[in-house]
Amino acid sequence: MTQRAAEKVFEDSPEHLFGVGPDFSLAAVDPASTPAFAGRKSDGKAVLSARSSRLTRLQERLFAEGRSGRRRSLLLVLEGMDTSGKGGVIRHVVSAVDVQGVQLASFGPPTETEERHDFLWRVERQLPGPGMIGCFDRSHYEDVLIHRVHGWAESRELERRYSAIQDFESRLHEDGTRVLKIMLHISKTEQLRRLSARLADPTKHWKYDPGDVDERLRWDDYMAAYEAALVRTSTAYAPWYVVPADNKWYSRLVVQDLMLGVLERMDPQWPPASFDVEAEKQRLAKS
Repeated sequence: MTQRAAEKVFEDSPEHLFGVGPDFSLAAVDPASTPAFAGRKSDGKAVLSARSSRLTRLQERLFAEGRSGRRRSLLLVLEGMDTSGKGGVIRHVVSAVDVQGVQLASFGPPTETEERHDFLWRVERQLPGPGMIGCFDRSHYEDVLIHRVHGWAESRELERRYSAIQDFESRLHEDGTRVLKIMLHISKTEQLRRLSARLADPTKHWKYDPGDVDERLRWDDYMAAYEAALVRTSTAYAPWYVVPADNKWYSRLVVQDLMLGVLERMDPQWPPASFDVEAEKQRLAKS
């Protein structure tokens, strides 16, 4: 049994609780819920802090592997409506590890150069290198979410993109990159509260985008687009997890647990020395 399993932080595994299967319904997920965790907010924060060191150790071993010639890496894909907490996950979970082993990327509207290529072209250029943890704050899924909601792509093109994404992620898996995809599921009510808080605080005006209100008016369309993409592209080699995100402390704790699970299964190892250790000890002592 792994140390993570022995801790019993969750009464049931988040991988089991939040995994997306063929019969998945987004409407059945309560964004305000905190399933399988018996503690309070303070308890969740304490557990998050306590387990950061283990995440760091696993990341360091993965990074060392990459420097020794192994090609394995981890790609964390974060999706969710505006204010769902993607940035907070990066700051409080991903950033707990050594920053030299992390590659961050975010995909906004494509540039003129990017538009001349297929939608996955720019994503390929941001993939994590050997030993790295890559993190996409928004991702290639924007090309099947926003494009569906706004009608920028026809059904046939959307189907092509779903299939292209599956092939792309399958290839990543075969090449040694583990893909962990998480949708932070926030409620419309909680998003209103968070957007209102940004408007009420002058120090947060820079985070407010008037366009968020326009997208908010399409809420039901976005939920339908998310559900279609989740069901269509959740696979054994690149599963989707939908995490309740109204409580930031809870969603961060779940993301951390999911990352720990992937890294523990990868079980990165310290690479052996490429030199004679005892001989180097003697040389060093004489220097």
